Formats: sequence, C-alpha cells, structure tokens
Amino acid sequence: MFRRREPVPFAFIAEADKFRSNVTPPPRERASAGQIMGRTLIGLTVVAGLVGSLLFGMPAMSADQSPAHTQQSEASDGR
Repeated sequence: MFRRREPVPFAFIAEADKFRSNVTPPPRERASAGQIMGRTLIGLTVVAGLVGSLLFGMPAMSADQSPAHTQQSEASDGR
C-alpha cells in the first residue's frame, strides 16, 4: 500500500524529491603538467619541513643525556 513518511520540519525538504534534475555536470578539467608539478613540489616541501623539524627537535627533546661539562662564566671566577 502507501508508505507513510515521517513528518519533516521544512516543507522544501519534503518536496525535494519532485525537483531532481536529470542534467549531469560537465566533467572536471584535467590538471596540466605544470599544476601537477607545482602540487608535488608543495607537498614535498611540506614533508621535508616536517622531517627536518623532527630531526632538529629530537635531540632537544631527549632528556636522558647529561651535559659532559658545565659552563662557567668569567664573572663567576674570583679575580
């Protein structure tokens, strides 16, 4: 028989089934070789920056090494 639909708070949502379009959008344009190379270079730059920050940041974050010698300033020497 007939199916009962649940009440919808907005009438335009309930009537949206009636206004479906049968027009398909045009296909997307393919990216040119220059655009692909540009996107690749940007991606590689971002990845290289992240890797570089990890390489430089890891020694600073390691707490298991103690300094080999302590530095003293000349002001602390008794003249």
